[in-house]
Amino acid sequence: MPDTPSLFTPLRLRGTEFPNRIAVSPMCMYSSTDGYANDWHLVHLGSRAVGGAGLVMVEATGVVPEGRITAHDMGLWSDAHIEPLARVVRAIASRGAVPGIQLAHAGRKASVARPWEGGTAIRVEQGGWTTVAPSAVSFRPGDPVPDALDATGITAVVEAFAAATRRARQAGFEVVEIHAAHGYLMHQFLSPLSNRRTDEYGGSFENRIRLILEIAAAVRAEWPDERPLFARISATDWADDGWDIEQSVQLARQLKARGVDLVDVSSGGLVPGVTIPLGPGYQVGFAAQVRREAGIATGAVGLITRAHQADEIITRGDADLVLLAREMLRDPYWPLHAARELGVQVPWPDQYLRAAERAG
Repeated sequence: MPDTPSLFTPLRLRGTEFPNRIAVSPMCMYSSTDGYANDWHLVHLGSRAVGGAGLVMVEATGVVPEGRITAHDMGLWSDAHIEPLARVVRAIASRGAVPGIQLAHAGRKASVARPWEGGTAIRVEQGGWTTVAPSAVSFRPGDPVPDALDATGITAVVEAFAAATRRARQAGFEVVEIHAAHGYLMHQFLSPLSNRRTDEYGGSFENRIRLILEIAAAVRAEWPDERPLFARISATDWADDGWDIEQSVQLARQLKARGVDLVDVSSGGLVPGVTIPLGPGYQVGFAAQVRREAGIATGAVGLITRAHQADEIITRGDADLVLLAREMLRDPYWPLHAARELGVQVPWPDQYLRAAERAG
């Protein structure tokens, strides 16, 4: 409808239609046992679907146990994980939202304590596990040094993403997102700051992007043609001689050629101690540049908090989706409140209709 704010117009990618342009960004809850979804996840994610989001993304989900950030992360390395996640999928879909899941491997940033427990590395002798990376370079000085993946290990990672994708399909998800941002394993391969390899997976740009392209092809082969595939990237390391926006644009073109439908554009996370110019929508320009120069749909994320701000991002053509994280933790019903602020009628749950109109 011509009078509908852009934020509340549908978006179609392949055979999936998102009822609006508002997505719940994947956010780790650090609340699983042995990788299983539980009642916390059902209520947390289900309430965001009740709140009117068009896409609800499950947190970074480990494709192998050692790929989890913490021992409390979600997992999808076993068929036993399928049904607990399918229960969450059904709850999300029952409210008309699209259920999505982010598949991840933390690489050298794995085996740490939960944020509210300090977030520090947990060594093997303390109950942690040996981490892996493209090169034997730790994330922070004093952290355990990861094992550099050999050819067999790289093949196993690709196969693990493919297997997790099959399970995501069986659970009923409509979107899979490959996590290649925030300093986790695929980002570690992308950036020359963490990738010191001299084989076909290191050195040149073409070599450093090889792993994510192999994973994208393997995931796309397991994912139904009618369902969209996303990839999250960090557009820049915010560090000299690291990964940057120009390389991100080139990567996005390559991902599009391998069946990725949307690039979810974030930034940072590879190295500690960098200066990031935080401010409202500080990463939106990266999403706009990738969209414009790579010719692919993008998602914008990062300090997007206001309805008019989000609507302008879509109206200007900077991105096709806005992904909200902390604002959705503050207000699970942000989409319903945004609709009211923008003057658009959207359906409220029947059970909540008595509260749909402000009193007075």
